[in-house]
Amino acid sequence: MALHRVVVLALTGLLPFELGIPHRIFGRAKDPAGTPLYEILTCALAAGPVRTDADFAVQVEHGPELLATADTVVVPASYELGPVYEEGRLSGELAAALAHIRPGTRLVSICTGGYVLAAAGFLDGRPATTHWFHAEHFQRLFPAVRVDAGVLYTDDGDVLTSAGVAAGIDLCLHIVRRDHGAAVANDVARRTVVPPHRDGGQAQFIERPVPQPQLASTAAARAWVLDRLHEPVRLVDLARQEAMSVRTFTRRFREEAGISPGEWIVGQRVERARRLLERTDLPMEQVARETGFGTAQSLRKHVQAALGVSPTAYRRTFRASGGDAGGNAGGDTGGDTGPEGREAGTLPSPDGPSVRAGSVH
Repeated sequence: MALHRVVVLALTGLLPFELGIPHRIFGRAKDPAGTPLYEILTCALAAGPVRTDADFAVQVEHGPELLATADTVVVPASYELGPVYEEGRLSGELAAALAHIRPGTRLVSICTGGYVLAAAGFLDGRPATTHWFHAEHFQRLFPAVRVDAGVLYTDDGDVLTSAGVAAGIDLCLHIVRRDHGAAVANDVARRTVVPPHRDGGQAQFIERPVPQPQLASTAAARAWVLDRLHEPVRLVDLARQEAMSVRTFTRRFREEAGISPGEWIVGQRVERARRLLERTDLPMEQVARETGFGTAQSLRKHVQAALGVSPTAYRRTFRASGGDAGGNAGGDTGGDTGPEGREAGTLPSPDGPSVRAGSVH
């Protein structure tokens, strides 16, 4: 059988890192016998050297006619999109190139490559994303597109888009997982030394205001609680680590972390649970105790809320390829939250709405 052909469109001003993502991820996907599952080729608007945003060009052997042979077309980012970025329209040369794409071909963009798909009309009425820095401009330029600036990638069947740079890795791994299952995608991720799946969205990468230097940090309290995640944690004890009142500590913590202390603790407990699920065979009740959730029911509730799967399913996914899949920092994983007015004296409890100055079990 012919391999699934992925054709990457290299545009002037492209980012070399993003150009290499499809080759790296799809090129490492193999079946159990070691046979490649994809053929990856690169084309340009004209065969020959293509200038990058670095101090070198890349030599591309194929012209746009190669797009007619693609099963999947990938458009990486470029910093020189001209009328595509400025006016939301294709140049004549680019329009002629995209006309080679056969109906039914899967279309993928990385970062600002989404501008090309949008200008061609491929994203009209569809969900899409791009780098958070460009999201507002993208939406203004293409009002028919349903822009979601909070996600790492979108999947609308035959059209998929990703946020900036490394999110292209997330999207390509997702495509491999969709095409060939978790075991193949996990193996590619392991060989590439990246997590098979990153939780959270772009919000975790958006710069937050830095607290003024004269304000005391809450870092000591965070370090203190990380050594005690398996124990009940009281908000008043966290505040005491910084010699602050509960109200002041809660306000400072939110300024620095972007979320409440209770949400942050639940997120850290989920991260520890992930590592134990990936790397150990501990029973669920013991995982719950080790992570401070107390019961398997509470563990299941919070892992499901944060990761979208049950602890058992998560463990099965990461064990499908027979080894340690590695962890990752997933950002704001949420948890039980309450009204802002409760924060001065309460922490969220996994097994109930809240406990007064009490414990997160």
